[in-house]
Amino acid sequence: MLTGIHAAFIGGDARQLEVIKKFIELDAAVTLIGFDNWESNFTGAVKRPLSADVLRDVDALILPIVGSDDKGYVESIFCSKPLQLTEELLTVLPSRCCIYTGMARSFLRNMAALHNLSLQEFLNRDDVAIYNSIPTVEGALMMAIQNTDFTIHNSISLVLGLGRVGLSMARVLHALGAHVRVGARKSADLARIFEMGLTPFHIDELSQHVDDADLIFNTIPHLVITAKVIANMQHHALIIDLASKPGGTDFRYAEKRGIKAILAPGLPGIVAPKTAGQITANILSRLVFEQMVNGRNQNGSQG
Repeated sequence: MLTGIHAAFIGGDARQLEVIKKFIELDAAVTLIGFDNWESNFTGAVKRPLSADVLRDVDALILPIVGSDDKGYVESIFCSKPLQLTEELLTVLPSRCCIYTGMARSFLRNMAALHNLSLQEFLNRDDVAIYNSIPTVEGALMMAIQNTDFTIHNSISLVLGLGRVGLSMARVLHALGAHVRVGARKSADLARIFEMGLTPFHIDELSQHVDDADLIFNTIPHLVITAKVIANMQHHALIIDLASKPGGTDFRYAEKRGIKAILAPGLPGIVAPKTAGQITANILSRLVFEQMVNGRNQNGSQG
């Protein structure tokens, strides 16, 4: 339970609604900022404008997955007015408050460091990334089916990277009957790929493995599908780049060659916002609960 915790939510998309529901169920006091156009009302939550007065007694400040931009602006699909966090607003947060976001850009990180604010970025946690790999893989499969005229079964499918998403992607493609090749750098990852019954190759040798590829799923967040690689691909091949922007594909050259390449980051929030929101809600409620317990322990030891 989060009884006694004041959580303020600033902006967000459909995923944030699931987090809000969870916090209300756990008896937190919930303030919603930037939800003016949300027609339904949450019983147990109060809508307020963004102001210093609202933030003075907040225990947990919860931002959208993408946090804010480099000027402090926070996106909200439920508000037509711009929401901007400023240094003046953040400095009124009590010392016990923690800011939670999926990822933080320079503005939030700089403000946290400058004013000794507690900031937690949860998107890169192993548990979050593994849970999110499920809707990511489903979304990638949906895109592959929508953009090809052949089955995934019996296709030659390449997965680049054996991280949390790459591992799930390779496993599901194999289960669907694809001939799966996985590119990685680490010798341990290459051994794991072999153990899974898939075909491993070093990522530096990618250009040698794409000449007959039907589908390529990239999870590596830097340029790996270069012009040299694309030059060796067949025209019917499809690239689905799941890495964060700008991805790991030379999209300009792919277009020049007539090869379809799709940048598809953030698929959980697009294809399954309810599930993605529930994943976030479970993780955030646990983190805030731990914050509450740690705060009580510190107060007890000080007393």
